Amino acid sequence: MPETALVVGGGGREHAIVRALRRSAAAPELLCAPGNAGIAADAEVFPAVAADDVEALVELATGRGVDLAVIGPEAALVAGAVDALEAAGVPTFGPSRAAAELEGSKAFAKELMAAAGVPTASHVLLHSHEEALAALERTAYPTVLKADGLAAGKGVILCGDEGAARAACDIFFTEQRFGATTVVLEEFLEGEELSLLALCDGENVVPLAPAQDYKRIFDGDEGPNTGGMGSYSPVPGFGAAEVEEIVERVHRPVVAAMAECGTPFHGVLYAGLMIGADGPKVLEFNARFGDPETQAVLPRLRSDLVDLFRAAREPGGLAGMRADFADDWAVTVVLASAGYPESSSKGDVIHGLAEAAELAEVTHAGTAARDGEIVTAGGRVLNVTGLGPDPAAARDRAYDAARRISFDGMQIRTDIAARAVKRVSGP
Repeated sequence: MPETALVVGGGGREHAIVRALRRSAAAPELLCAPGNAGIAADAEVFPAVAADDVEALVELATGRGVDLAVIGPEAALVAGAVDALEAAGVPTFGPSRAAAELEGSKAFAKELMAAAGVPTASHVLLHSHEEALAALERTAYPTVLKADGLAAGKGVILCGDEGAARAACDIFFTEQRFGATTVVLEEFLEGEELSLLALCDGENVVPLAPAQDYKRIFDGDEGPNTGGMGSYSPVPGFGAAEVEEIVERVHRPVVAAMAECGTPFHGVLYAGLMIGADGPKVLEFNARFGDPETQAVLPRLRSDLVDLFRAAREPGGLAGMRADFADDWAVTVVLASAGYPESSSKGDVIHGLAEAAELAEVTHAGTAARDGEIVTAGGRVLNVTGLGPDPAAARDRAYDAARRISFDGMQIRTDIAARAVKRVSGP
């Protein structure tokens, strides 16, 4: 009997995980809850089971004899999906609810980093609108305001002056747009952003390939933050030595601190970093695979993902292991719906998917099936990942494929990985 693996989630990240699990020598039967229209071509999907419906996930996993569950989205982790599945006898990859606080609360993450000596931006915690307004009068600008809890990648507001900061505080405290009761007022850091994901077993850290993502909606990093409009991997200037330095300064101290707190971290520890003149500083931690970084990283992975996931579940299980990657470059561009990130258009028919898939890997994020057609069903709709021997070739393939796809109001950045091409190939 082949193994059965359940991937929890329904976005582009989960589609990329499903695709990577398909390449495993274990050849698992693949399930995905809730999944989406694209994942349905690669796994059996369960649209009625929400990713954060812990009771329904346990019922599905135990009923289908799941041998390995993989939790994709942060909401499911914070809801305690790993704890509940493990308690029901389902081996599950991901951090416990307590360990997922590293992402669930930026205030908790800041306190942990301070205790572990991990470099990060200086900050102040604000607990009320009045306290915030008073703090803004003493702040140097630009500055950054962040919702303490989960905000789907959109709860960060860069403020160039006090007026913008006051408006941001209105959003957080008065409008309660992100359900914030605590806001982090943070030093503005300058430099180059980098995403470094690593697999952790509570003791050991196995880094994955570095990536860069693009948070803003428009070219040139203009406009509001999104969940991510594209990414690429590897990153010029960040080879094995640079990755090891980051892991030593950031990931290992955090994993050790979590173990000391009695909440060992098993799963993916994602460090969002700013690389400045004085070295890396942590912008944020995520307790799961990044999106859209995963869509650029996993297609390059040559190690068996099932083996890595199983090892990460066991204390010390990753000792002596490593994640190997192909020399190819990967460039992922995101196709978003009209109105995103403030809103999203749904039900628009998508054309050209088959033609695009002939040139690049197309993973689905916000899609649904309707009357025999694939339609939009979310803000970020599709990811198109091109592979090539250098960033220029990978980028050309991604955009060539993306141009074959169309739907009403489609948004796409045209500058994903342009800086990598310039650094590797020159002007």
